Amino acid sequence: MSTLWTLLSWGDWLALLLFGVLWIGYALFARAWGQRGASLLVTTNRYRRLWMEQASARDPRMLDGLIAQSLAQTPAFFSSTTILIIGALFALLGTSDKAVELMSEIPFAKATPVAVFDAKVLLLIGIFVYAFFRFSWCMRQYTFVSLLVGAMPSPQDFEHTPERRGRYVEKAAAMVGSAAETFNDGLRAYYFSFAAIAWFFSPWAMVLATGVVVLILYRREFRSEALDILRD
Repeated sequence: MSTLWTLLSWGDWLALLLFGVLWIGYALFARAWGQRGASLLVTTNRYRRLWMEQASARDPRMLDGLIAQSLAQTPAFFSSTTILIIGALFALLGTSDKAVELMSEIPFAKATPVAVFDAKVLLLIGIFVYAFFRFSWCMRQYTFVSLLVGAMPSPQDFEHTPERRGRYVEKAAAMVGSAAETFNDGLRAYYFSFAAIAWFFSPWAMVLATGVVVLILYRREFRSEALDILRD
């Protein structure tokens, strides 16, 4: 660890610090500001609640079960893909010497000792491990959504207890929204992995890439054309 501390320049440490601060800071900002300015997640949560309202009035609810199953397929795909990426990164650790030689031939790439190269790969592994846990948890949450839809009382039962229907709709909508937010966390990790890849070239490339990723995420979550359509 002491060797790595000395091998990393102050620019590397600054880039790492900004990377972590911007990732965590943007996640906190998006959650807080989204409640005020109606982010893409908050806006689509309204449609998720509307979906559960419609489901509570439908019988049978085969369509709702199919929708929940379809929604779970995307995080399942990302989970399996993430495992493959993690395996490839661990394999890359076994060929660090050759990889460093290859990187040295790329124009504008900064010369990197093997220990520093391994640290950069480990950062990527950590990012994708986090993404895997978020995607796998999202998959499980969608199974809970299926359970809630399957256990939902019939529309006839809800006619006599409208307050019970409201509570159930809120519970089911909150579960779908939680699954969507968890998936969003995993997808955000993928975006920031591109900024981490830029560290292989130079710390300043990483700083620039991190800023670009934050800008792209902000525009897609708060200024996108899709958000304008969904708001109406």
